[in-house]
Amino acid sequence: MPETAKRKEFQATGKMKAVMGKYFTELAHGAEEGVKTAWCTSVGPAELLRALGFNVHFPENHGAMLGATRMATDLIPLANARGFSPDICSYLTSDVGSYLKGESPLHKMKLPGPPRADVLVFNTNQCRDVKDWFQFYAREWDVPCVGIHTPRAIGDLDECILQDVARQTEALVEPLEEVAGEKLDPDRLKEVIDLSRQCTVLWKAVLDTAASVPSPLTFFDGTIQMGPAVVLRGREDAVDYYEVLLAELKERVAGGVAAVGGERFRIYWEGMPIWGKLKSLSTQFLELATCVVASTYCNSWVFEDLDPDDPFRSMARAYSSIFICRSDDRKEQYIEQMVEKFSVDGILYHDAKTCPSNSNSRYQMPQRLQEKLGKPFLVVNGDLNDLRLYSEEQTRTNIEAFVEQLAQA
Repeated sequence: MPETAKRKEFQATGKMKAVMGKYFTELAHGAEEGVKTAWCTSVGPAELLRALGFNVHFPENHGAMLGATRMATDLIPLANARGFSPDICSYLTSDVGSYLKGESPLHKMKLPGPPRADVLVFNTNQCRDVKDWFQFYAREWDVPCVGIHTPRAIGDLDECILQDVARQTEALVEPLEEVAGEKLDPDRLKEVIDLSRQCTVLWKAVLDTAASVPSPLTFFDGTIQMGPAVVLRGREDAVDYYEVLLAELKERVAGGVAAVGGERFRIYWEGMPIWGKLKSLSTQFLELATCVVASTYCNSWVFEDLDPDDPFRSMARAYSSIFICRSDDRKEQYIEQMVEKFSVDGILYHDAKTCPSNSNSRYQMPQRLQEKLGKPFLVVNGDLNDLRLYSEEQTRTNIEAFVEQLAQA
């Protein structure tokens, strides 16, 4: 690989590994120390759970780990054999398969697998699968499963929706207090929400550095660096980490340090990562001197609407504003803004077979945006975790042809 095609490592990554390692260790040993565990969907009310003193486990994070370590493909059939369709979320089926076989990437960290839940808390803003996923474990362990049912295809986030979601969130307090064995402290909730907002503002600033030309980081970097924003929001660890990372990125911008040497083209990644192929995809784009500068996915953990002085309404607004639960018109407006902000030359859509809720290439969106923006697009067929649904050779050829198309534009 030529010198210009070598990946630029971040000095801050060592600190991130330490922070994440501490988080997983606390999760593993929480029950021994009398701390109860709540499972939470990745865009669920984590602030409320942390304010009540729970250790919080995010199964989608574990699903991504199963995908990235390529364990998922062998585990999914175990869930299929238990009655889970091959067509549903492969985070769900790989996580259930992991549970059934007793194998987890956490074992490589000399930790047990995911902790048993005392309560499971979902938000359907992402999809319906999260509810079915959590209800499986609720039945297995005979523990409560509660959640928020957020509308889908939201256009304007009107008062009716806000009131409904806020009321549903507030209604979780009583059953969660019962499991926690303590009352919710409003001041503690404010403190956690404030920390969450600080984290999200810093994470957005990290991602926004990619608007610089050349970009100091890539989408592939973002999928690694997003860990604290997903599992540690509401804690000082995440705020401290992103202050360090942002400072390093600002230094890169000031020094003109490019994540992709000789950056020629800038791509927007729309849809889920292909977790088991991130390294090979990152390498290919490096070799093509093409930087994947931004994505919908990494920006899914930007919650600037969080407000410690209005906790339940602000959580409702923040978690109902995410891209995945908005109407196509809103999604297209968002992508238009991102294309302009990050000086994007073309858009790559990942059509993830088992994730229809976060695949946006199936109903003419790429064609509509190409007509509106004049930007070429490529659709890559694959999946977030199930590599049986992904053709590496075909994808590699299609990406090469796409970059060649950009060169001729």
